[in-house]
Amino acid sequence: MPDPHPSGGAPSVVGARPTPYLHVDAGVLAGNVAAMAALARSRRVALRPHAKTHKCLEVARLQVDAGAVGLTVATVSEAEVFAEGGFADLFVAYPLWVDAGRGARLRALREHASVTVGIDSLTGARALAAQVPGAAVLVEVDTGHHRTGVPPEEAGALAEAAARSGLEVRGVFTFPGHSYAPGVLEQVARQEEDGLRRAAASLDLHGLAPVVVSGGSTPTVAAGPEGDGITELRPGVYAFGDAQQWELGSTTPERLALCCVATVVARHPGRVVLDCGSKVLGADRAAWSTGHGRLLDHPDARITSLSEHHAVVEWDRSPAPEPGSRVRVVPNHVCNAVNLADELVVDDDTVWSVAARGANT
Repeated sequence: MPDPHPSGGAPSVVGARPTPYLHVDAGVLAGNVAAMAALARSRRVALRPHAKTHKCLEVARLQVDAGAVGLTVATVSEAEVFAEGGFADLFVAYPLWVDAGRGARLRALREHASVTVGIDSLTGARALAAQVPGAAVLVEVDTGHHRTGVPPEEAGALAEAAARSGLEVRGVFTFPGHSYAPGVLEQVARQEEDGLRRAAASLDLHGLAPVVVSGGSTPTVAAGPEGDGITELRPGVYAFGDAQQWELGSTTPERLALCCVATVVARHPGRVVLDCGSKVLGADRAAWSTGHGRLLDHPDARITSLSEHHAVVEWDRSPAPEPGSRVRVVPNHVCNAVNLADELVVDDDTVWSVAARGANT
């Protein structure tokens, strides 16, 4: 993806707002949104960003205004928040277990928005059909992540059975989550493309031509196919970026639109301590990552440990920042950090609500 910010940068650490808080650079965010929209257009595929990253109506509006066909969400409650916010085309990319309560919520949602749901088993499909007859679905296929989804060759049989149960089968989708590791990007992108192609062929064999063939994570989009056989992309993290994407090379510091502004509360030989612990940054740390987040302005420093309200930073260089100084911390996994916040501070003078915070049901 081309650099939308050739001379851009992250926001300066200014103001007297109490720390820690999450800060969004509106210009960098707009550049990220525009660049991904342009990439989707160049590949002639639809863009359906995953809103679990930002959980924010204002960011979603930026994405749709830039050309996104709708939003991806992870839960029914996220769908409810965005439908209430005026977004009328939603995909719940999750193999929901639909009981009577969740079925009633889905039926209510369908009165205000077009809602598609993921399935990956006949049992789940039948439970959905019993509660929401005629529901639109995509069959989830496993292209190597080994979490949910059926093998690509089995997608057609499940799709046919789901259709016989009364569901509207629209196509297939996958999530190449195993792309979140060093040195595997090209391989995973090929697996994703091949698996989706085989799944689409499986539906064809069962007389169900797929309308939607949906894939794409933030890491694989840049390395992915030029739209051959894929009709839709669903990246999420690209809007803000995070330390994982920075370390994987999927983004650069100039494209990081969100950081945590934190205060140095202690300084000792070889380390400083910040006031942003796991209750602000989130606790995610991949085995390959170099720390519990990165300092945007001090890329050689390493956050070596987190507790609830402390971030311990190894600081071998001199001089270390004085207590009271403010620094910008890039969370490892931005989706988790956002879900821990009530609001996002935009350019130091505007506040956006994290409207879908805690919408996990």
